Amino acid sequence: MTRYQQLANILSQRIKEGLYAAGERLPSVRVLSDEHGVSISTVQQAYRQLEECLLIEARPKSGYFVRCSSNLPALPALCSHAQRPVEISQWENTLEFLKASAQENVLHLGIGTPDLSGPGLKILSRLLARISLHQSQEVLDYDSIYGTMALREQIARLMLDSGNHQSAENIIITSGCHGALAIALGAVCQPGDIVAVDSPSFHGAMQTLKGMGMKVIEIPTDPVVGISLEALEMALDQWPIKAIQLTPTCNNPLGYNMPDERKKALLTLAQRYDVAIIEDDVYGALAYQYPRPPTIASFDDDGRVLLCSSFSKTVAPGLRIGWIAPGRYLEKALHMKYISAGRVPTLPQLAMVEFIKQGHYLQHLRRMRRQYQRNRDIMTGWIMKYFPPNTCLSRPQGSFMLWVELPYGFDSLRLNRYLLPQGVQIAVGFISSAAGKYRNCLRLSYSKPMTREIEQAIQKVGKTIYELLEVEQPAVVANQP
Repeated sequence: MTRYQQLANILSQRIKEGLYAAGERLPSVRVLSDEHGVSISTVQQAYRQLEECLLIEARPKSGYFVRCSSNLPALPALCSHAQRPVEISQWENTLEFLKASAQENVLHLGIGTPDLSGPGLKILSRLLARISLHQSQEVLDYDSIYGTMALREQIARLMLDSGNHQSAENIIITSGCHGALAIALGAVCQPGDIVAVDSPSFHGAMQTLKGMGMKVIEIPTDPVVGISLEALEMALDQWPIKAIQLTPTCNNPLGYNMPDERKKALLTLAQRYDVAIIEDDVYGALAYQYPRPPTIASFDDDGRVLLCSSFSKTVAPGLRIGWIAPGRYLEKALHMKYISAGRVPTLPQLAMVEFIKQGHYLQHLRRMRRQYQRNRDIMTGWIMKYFPPNTCLSRPQGSFMLWVELPYGFDSLRLNRYLLPQGVQIAVGFISSAAGKYRNCLRLSYSKPMTREIEQAIQKVGKTIYELLEVEQPAVVANQP
């Protein structure tokens, strides 16, 4: 970390702790230079970084001041209350998104891929090469259906950070978190069953439910505290729900961390109605706070929570290493893995064992959390600068996803089709709903370094939104709920 970054972190912490209050004038550049023994240019760079992060603002001939939080955009609204289970649609739109995500010469602003340029991944690449060379026979053979024991032991240790005391014997290695979710759903549900989900939700989970012939009831979800427990209880009273599937920590796409008391209350509801909870914790380790929030599974004492995660978002998606701790459903989950994905390749598992044991994984996580938090604030600033003033925006507490809500009646599908010829892609909100809600929403990723190219892409998105709003304004107004 450079000197200006260290200074920026010190000042940021002072602001967050209230040592510098909102609207208060900060020390002059010269005073900070003397106080910390750094050059004036170092202080200026630190102040520029804090400006980009929306923590401070420069006032002509007056100096630097702490920003007031009221300058942040409004939060997205809750969706309407759950009414009935629906069959999932949107596969065609999801496929369109996936195809566009593979196009070259397109800047993919909506794809959920972590930054792959960090120094930690160079170490991982060397480990992969070394293990492939020196353990060639082992990596070419079948692995256990459970996955490599050494990796399961390391994962069990890592899970202690989230309050989970799991035995390695109760963990199954899967093909990514997506594979873990499919196994979990197959272990507790049958075709035709009803699953309650947070809304908006991960589009991959939606399509997994569709492919398995299940119906979904969407539960309104608050962008700060998570799924509505009141609406969920009403749904459990009305419908024979078999499972609750949600992402309560570093949610995708809203980014909230569900408070611990609400996690416990959700578990109590599940116990009362005797339903399983499928907890997607794929982003949990990327929470900006430390220690990271506990999982729902950490409060579970009767094995009804199936905890799913992976290294796809914390390290690299190409590893295809996920896991599931299925609680009381271990044997069913193992059978689902056997008949669907079978065994997971051995080489990446062995490489991850060494990556964790040598301390590189936790070091990589610390670096990425800092980067993503800084990127969140920079991208929030760009959206405030280039998007319409009535844009609503989530305030993620972890991970690298932003949920953007535009005026009701706006069409993000049309927006995306205008952007693709300009070399920019977004994730339309439409695919995050079983029933096709959130057409006026979009998801943006801020995992990559915040370059001038990305700022220009955000500017293009904002400019196109303005143009479409000008054309569609009568329809947008007419469709107000």
